[in-house]
Amino acid sequence: MASFLRGAAAIALVVTLAAPAQAEAPRETLIRAAFATHDRTQALTLVNEAIGEAKALLVQHPGDREAQLQQALAIGYRGQLTRSPSDARAAHRALTAIEVADPADAEVQIAIAGWHLTAVGDLGNFLARTLLGASRDEGMAVLDRAVAMGGDRAFFPGYAALIRIKLDSSDTTTALHLAQRAATAQAPGAIDRVMQRAAIRLIAPLEAGHGGEASRIARQLLPFGTLG
Repeated sequence: MASFLRGAAAIALVVTLAAPAQAEAPRETLIRAAFATHDRTQALTLVNEAIGEAKALLVQHPGDREAQLQQALAIGYRGQLTRSPSDARAAHRALTAIEVADPADAEVQIAIAGWHLTAVGDLGNFLARTLLGASRDEGMAVLDRAVAMGGDRAFFPGYAALIRIKLDSSDTTTALHLAQRAATAQAPGAIDRVMQRAAIRLIAPLEAGHGGEASRIARQLLPFGTLG
């Protein structure tokens, strides 16, 4: 369960990098927590700070989607760091509510996909469904939908390459296709550049058929991958 909670919120970080300026404070705080912090206690402090920042934004702008998204992602991080299944479920409920309000948001789609696929990868399909309501089939379907909806941005195929090879080190063909697509895609924002660089790092081991090595690299390049 602990490994799921580590990864279930991992996809959330990459979404924060693409958010508009109105959610700037919690977004930047979550970026520091997930990418620039190697100490779990410090990371939790930053995550709690981001939750407070998101709440303050919602007081000023009730119903703001970006603030709601940042709050949901931060709760997911807190669940990961404190190993709280209730926070993990709360984050998923919040993401689902945002999806209902805006089903065309590719970033929300990929966040939900990551939640499902990480749960299945860590717990197995039966336990993931029983304990958390997660599904590998649903996660893969939502992931593919997010990649299709994301257009020519590097973020979506780059993340898809990382999460797929993390979960299945034998599927080098699919991961390689996605990584190559990300490497040549447009990178208009910070998250696109982060995922593009990560995808490029995967190409050599994937081309060589070294799925285990690529999977290990992907785990390190995903959010919180180097957290002790």
